[in-house]
Amino acid sequence: MAKTILITSGKGGVGKSTVCTMLGAALSRQGSRVLMLETDCGLRNLDLMNGLENQVVYDLGDVLLGRCEPARAILKCPASEGLDLLPAAGSTRFQIPAGTLSRLISGLRDFYDYILLDCPAGFDDIFDAVLSVSDMGLVVVTPNLISVKDGAKAADLMEQAGVKEGRLIINMVPKRWQPTESLSDFDAIIDMVGLQLIGVVPIDNEMSENLNRGRMGLYSEGVEVFDNIARRLKGKWIPLRID
Repeated sequence: MAKTILITSGKGGVGKSTVCTMLGAALSRQGSRVLMLETDCGLRNLDLMNGLENQVVYDLGDVLLGRCEPARAILKCPASEGLDLLPAAGSTRFQIPAGTLSRLISGLRDFYDYILLDCPAGFDDIFDAVLSVSDMGLVVVTPNLISVKDGAKAADLMEQAGVKEGRLIINMVPKRWQPTESLSDFDAIIDMVGLQLIGVVPIDNEMSENLNRGRMGLYSEGVEVFDNIARRLKGKWIPLRID
């Protein structure tokens, strides 16, 4: 029975899709069956990151509108065994009805160990629909005050919706991050968002370049970081590196 994990932030540009792809790959490398379900309608990019941009025929919109069965829209990611993708609808006008999304998730739970829900920026109806089917939330922020404040709002909305299990990922951290008066250290970010930290991801230009070219499977520094995040999600104790 799959655990559904919302990946959100509130603010765009913090690397949610990167987190979804890299975490999905890490979980699958560790033997889990993983589905990445992309909900950023009209702005999908998980197909590109996973080298599948030329293979999309059907998408989430087609499935929810009853145009095809889920199996016809779900793509197998070539870089990692056990990792699948259901790409977002191609139209920005498409709205995800909570009821149909819930029925889809219910029908897919038995086939996966994890369903990662890549959520768009903002707190609109799509966010509410995805939130309603989530067992857990991962809030992604960067060490930037605006991003952290938006992450805190996302965490509050998760709690109000009954998603009690939440974790924080601090992403895109410069190797020589300079603290500010508002964000004096990582503890300040954790306190502001109000969630337990599960991972600190440094800026990794090599990883970003690989993803932009659809070569997610290549090794980079970030691969090890996400392997450890995946292990923590599975309940293993892995020391956090925050230097």
